[in-house]
Amino acid sequence: MVGRGLWVCKIRLGKRGTRLGVAPLLCASVSGAALLALLFVDLIESWVTSMSMNAALEPQVGVLPPQSVPPTRPEEFLLMPSPLVCQRAKPHLITMVISAPANQRARQAIRDTWGGVVEAGGLRVMTLFMVGVASDPGLSKLLIEEARERGDVVQGRFLDTYSNLTLKTLSMLGWARRFCPQAHFTAKVDDDVLFNPSALLHFLNKSRNPYEQEDLYLGRVHLKVAPDRDPDSKHYHPPGAYPPSVYPDYCSGTAYVLSRSALLKISLAASALPLSAPLPPEDVFVGLCARVAGVLPSHCPFFSGGPGVPYGRCCYQAMVAVHHISPGEMTRYWAESHSSQRCSWLSVRVSLGVCKVRAMLGTALGLEQGL
Repeated sequence: MVGRGLWVCKIRLGKRGTRLGVAPLLCASVSGAALLALLFVDLIESWVTSMSMNAALEPQVGVLPPQSVPPTRPEEFLLMPSPLVCQRAKPHLITMVISAPANQRARQAIRDTWGGVVEAGGLRVMTLFMVGVASDPGLSKLLIEEARERGDVVQGRFLDTYSNLTLKTLSMLGWARRFCPQAHFTAKVDDDVLFNPSALLHFLNKSRNPYEQEDLYLGRVHLKVAPDRDPDSKHYHPPGAYPPSVYPDYCSGTAYVLSRSALLKISLAASALPLSAPLPPEDVFVGLCARVAGVLPSHCPFFSGGPGVPYGRCCYQAMVAVHHISPGEMTRYWAESHSSQRCSWLSVRVSLGVCKVRAMLGTALGLEQGL
């Protein structure tokens, strides 16, 4: 895009390009601005999003009435590692991957790539998988064998269906609160997301003191989303379950990160939520609980939040989470972006800008869904 702008300037100037005038200065200014925008597209995205966010914590009256908070006990889970797994591993970051029982290939691809990372930047990292109950007895047997062999599966007492994703998130929050309270950060990640623990910890170390006990709810923030009132939609949320016309700002459910204090507050609010039928989308649900708990979402441009980020080796070294990645792509992209030498600062900036611009163009042309 920048190169094209320079080419247009050259064509328009022709033989008189060496003469000083308004046109050369204008072209140089436009090209310089385009280059700067390309190099710092993530900062521009963060600034635009932060300016659009609703920072006011408006009370959601009647949406989340307080109830008693039930404790989380080991017997609430059909499968899980040892209750002492976090005490032994002492993870700084624990990643809970939301997976379906049938997605063995996706889980194995994660184990072979980013889920196999046990240390990043000198800090301990651990990855576990959160699943529900399979309707197929044969699949249930395979899941039991996988859990025994791998020791990284947590299974809640609910049928694993799309409509029960909110219950799966409730179980995930409850398990992390009860059995891994010492982790500084907990990440929720879908099993079709290429996640980068090193990039996340690098971002956190640059932007804040990771040991501060502040509330952090980090991801790709969705702004002013209206509830889906179509009864035939899988995201249907009737007015009786949620009367307001828009949801509070919330992070995309594809991947988000909670600090220790934010996890506790959101988990307690989630436990007090009277679950309606149908259940709200899980990322909306977490956003509602965060708003009631007084936790504001924070936008990070390195979370994709959906399909639309084309592969670039240097770009993927900087991205924290990229959605809609198949098991085969995950293995290949991870190997290509982590087996060779690290990209230079300039290479990362250019590659990241190109990826973002290509994604925006794809969205504008209707070729892909947004970032």
